[in-house]
Amino acid sequence: MSKEFDYTKLKHVTSVDQSDRKVPYNLRQSGPTKVEMLISTRVRKSPYWHLSMQAGCWRATVYNRIYHPRGYVKPEDGGAMVEYDAIVNHVTMWNVAVERQIQVKGPEAEKFVDYVITRDATKISPMRARYVILCNAYGGVLNDPILLRISKDEFWFSLSDSDIGMYLQGVNADGRFNCTVEEIDACPVQIQGPKSKALMKDLLGDQVDLENMPFYGLAEVEVAGRSCVISQSGFSGEAGYEIYLRNATLYADDMWNAVLEAGKKHNLMVIAPAHHRRIQAGILSWGQDMDQQHNPYQCNLGYQVSLSGKGEWNKTADYVGKSALEKMGADIKAGKKPYKLQLVGFELGGKPIEDYAPDFWLISNENGGEPVGFITSPWYHPEKKTNIAMGYVPFDGTLNSNGFPKGKVGTKFKVHLPEKYSESPGKPVDAVIVDIPFKESYNANTREVVKG
Repeated sequence: MSKEFDYTKLKHVTSVDQSDRKVPYNLRQSGPTKVEMLISTRVRKSPYWHLSMQAGCWRATVYNRIYHPRGYVKPEDGGAMVEYDAIVNHVTMWNVAVERQIQVKGPEAEKFVDYVITRDATKISPMRARYVILCNAYGGVLNDPILLRISKDEFWFSLSDSDIGMYLQGVNADGRFNCTVEEIDACPVQIQGPKSKALMKDLLGDQVDLENMPFYGLAEVEVAGRSCVISQSGFSGEAGYEIYLRNATLYADDMWNAVLEAGKKHNLMVIAPAHHRRIQAGILSWGQDMDQQHNPYQCNLGYQVSLSGKGEWNKTADYVGKSALEKMGADIKAGKKPYKLQLVGFELGGKPIEDYAPDFWLISNENGGEPVGFITSPWYHPEKKTNIAMGYVPFDGTLNSNGFPKGKVGTKFKVHLPEKYSESPGKPVDAVIVDIPFKESYNANTREVVKG
């Protein structure tokens, strides 16, 4: 039996093999840090910021250089799990104006978009959206936005947390594509939960046929007389919609208050983005579950590229990262391991994890010893009555039925939880690899996650 690893004395972990990264993850276990967030003009306040404050927001983070509300119910009142109850049983509204909208518009908008994403932009019809990824020349995932095709010559990238707007402008700095690339004043909210359709019907009336609106379908509507685009989509796995308000700086109050009014009879609650529910659905969060040094195969996004070269999204045209990604795919097919760590799903012991993790908690092998991996997204699963998580462990070469990398279900590990969640302080808890998702989504293709 290996000697138990004492994470409480940890200063910096070097046993996790991150030698394939230029900038390794900081695996110091510093725990919560009591600081006051400085609200300054260096970080943008979204058009909905004051409305979130009115709704009771008590904490925030920074996302896309915008203040991002991340909590409305305080811990003494039940915390995030009260918000979880609202999204799985009723309907919720989220301030997600941090998802900057980058408009690509012009005669060669489609050609430009096709060059910067791994999927085939020509197959996205006007008034449809898709989940896409953008990779760098080395095959690293730069961003995983929702891409909205507003018209034949207009696309919006609804961004995850990174500087993709500036990146896209840089790609076209020499004007090689006949299109413009600009951030626009369009800010989304998400309406998520089983009563979302009923709320949206009351809000929109007969403007759109919600019964026949496809998943990732778009529609032009007015809310409180203000121009919006809506999408049947969301970051939760529950039924839901996104409302993209045009000229949001001018009309934020009008749209927001109209939603509140329509939501009264549906028990609408303003909450933070439901990371507990998105983890259950296996939905990744850029910057938390992957970054620009992770390639799609190691974070369960290989379907966005294709291993075979003949997949639905494979293209003969060039796109950023194609050579690197094709080589990785060929290496995987040949039984090689072109990277160190693979994202997997876990069920694990410990007391219920009912808040965000401040560190990447460490993972050791079944018999203990020094850490070999780390947890990225943990939370408590009330229906399963156990903790669940996504995290990285050494890639063992296991592939799923579609030939994509995954973790071997049933493989056991130990997870070093902080004292707050540990059943026996200083002693790691048992963990086992399970399939992702942990709970099915209302729309099964919310994200085409890897299953065994």
